[in-house]
Amino acid sequence: MRNAVLVVSVLLGLLIAAAAAAYAGWRDLDGVEIGFHGWVALGLGVGITLALGIGLMSLVFYSSRHGYDDEAGRD
Repeated sequence: MRNAVLVVSVLLGLLIAAAAAAYAGWRDLDGVEIGFHGWVALGLGVGITLALGIGLMSLVFYSSRHGYDDEAGRD
């Protein structure tokens, strides 16, 4: 129980630090405009990242449901 509280506390601290860094970066970019090619690159990056994440998670679930994970680790 104590380890779980420690892990959650550390992760929350990291989340707060990341949010503060993102906010500071956002504030520093005041007045910067993104052109058409920048929006296209941003959209492609988000789309490809989402597709990769969804594809990998679907493989994890497929592997788990079809019993491929049961054989792993047995030597």
